[in-house]
Amino acid sequence: MMAVQIRVATLEDLPKLLDIYNHEVLCGTATFDTQPWTLERRREWFDAHNVDNHPLLVAVDDDGVVAGYASLSPYRDKDAYAATVELSVYIAADRRGRGLGRALMEAILDLARADERTHVVVSVITAGNEASMHLHEELGFSYSGTLHEVGVKFGRYLDVINYELLV
Repeated sequence: MMAVQIRVATLEDLPKLLDIYNHEVLCGTATFDTQPWTLERRREWFDAHNVDNHPLLVAVDDDGVVAGYASLSPYRDKDAYAATVELSVYIAADRRGRGLGRALMEAILDLARADERTHVVVSVITAGNEASMHLHEELGFSYSGTLHEVGVKFGRYLDVINYELLV
C-alpha cells in the first residue's frame, strides 16, 4: 500500500470530495443519485458531519491529493435510529485498488467503536460490488439481507446488499 494519511475532512477538501462523489454519480452504481450535486448542496452534507456521531475522514495519499473519503451518516431521520449510522466510502477512480478503502474503513470504525453514541454501523452496497462486500466481511460486518431491484440506474434495475456491524 502507498503511504496514506487519514485525517478529519476540512472545508478545503470539499471540492475534491464533490469531484469524487460526482464521478460515481455519473459513471458508477455505488450511489443511486443520478444527478451531480452542486457545491452548495454538498456543503450542507459536509456541515452535517464531524458533529455528533457522524465523522467524515479523508485519505490523503503520498502526493498530497485527497484520494478518498469515508463518512458515518444518520441511518434514518427518526430519533430511535440515532445510535445507528450508515457507512459510505468513496475512492477516486484513479486511486482504487491501493488499500485506501480499507485504511479509511478501519479508521472510521475505530471512531465508531470509541463513540458510545454509536451502536450499529450499516452499509448498503450495490449488488455486484464484490470488492466492497469482501472488504466488509473481512472487517467483521455480517450480511443482513438483499433488497431486490430497488434502484434504477443506467437503464437497469439494481439490487442492494445490506451489511451490519455492532460496535
